Amino acid sequence: MIIDPLSLKLFITIVEEGTIAAAAEHEHIAASAVSKRMSELEENFGTQLLRRTNKGVVPTDAGITLLQLARGVLHDMNNLYLQISEYSSGVRGHVRLSANISSINQFLPTELRSFTDLHPGIHVQLEGEISETIMKSVAEGTADVGIITMATYHHDLEFFPYHSDQLIVITPKDHPLSQQKYVSFAETLDFDLVGLTVGSALHNQILRSAQDLGRTPKLRMQVNSFDALCLMVEAGLGIGIVPKGAAKPYFKGLRIRQVILDEPWANRELKICVRSYEALTAAAKLLVDHLKKPAT
Repeated sequence: MIIDPLSLKLFITIVEEGTIAAAAEHEHIAASAVSKRMSELEENFGTQLLRRTNKGVVPTDAGITLLQLARGVLHDMNNLYLQISEYSSGVRGHVRLSANISSINQFLPTELRSFTDLHPGIHVQLEGEISETIMKSVAEGTADVGIITMATYHHDLEFFPYHSDQLIVITPKDHPLSQQKYVSFAETLDFDLVGLTVGSALHNQILRSAQDLGRTPKLRMQVNSFDALCLMVEAGLGIGIVPKGAAKPYFKGLRIRQVILDEPWANRELKICVRSYEALTAAAKLLVDHLKKPAT
């Protein structure tokens, strides 16, 4: 049996879009051609994959299984192409690195620069995600190496020390808390807060700590980066809780102040995670070993 990758891609798009017409428009292919490919796919497998309803199409049980497998197959084929094609351009290794924004903002730029200087033949593909998503990607094999803020522990992964960071409170310069040297988390709950995206380790920590106090944070706005958070704080939309290293570049240019967050959880540990160090490619092992080195 020869399975056409395009047919698998179209099948995935149909399930995601909900109709053959929408999938055809998304992939710039005639709806009749898409429908014909799905019929051929069902004929090849000898079972119904899609069920037509008055609202569109939904996958059958067999279709759900195919959806999961097809995503993995297409990812592996893309990875195969990337890794083999890199040899023609002189690249001799490819590492998929998924990291949270704390590590991207504070540590990775200089560390990846020094790594690529040492190993110019290794290409590092960096993607920013929240810690929970990173651990899931590493466990499922869609990322080779992850960098997270340690919160929940995944027993199917191996962890290595990376860096530590310190959380601080940033405020507008004229804010009531701006003149304090230290502030407790409970004190911050009296004010509007600019937070990070739902699901981030920092967002979850703030929610847990507030629940422990029987309080609810006054989340006025949520953003997906520390630079946006700092700008919103400067504009007077609330205070923020951020890693000190991530906010440091903005202290000179923005009208914001930093206050030490006097809480045990304000000192955080960042970790490197992999599914199995021994099973990593040589290129991925080199990257992990490089990132494990203490900062100089």
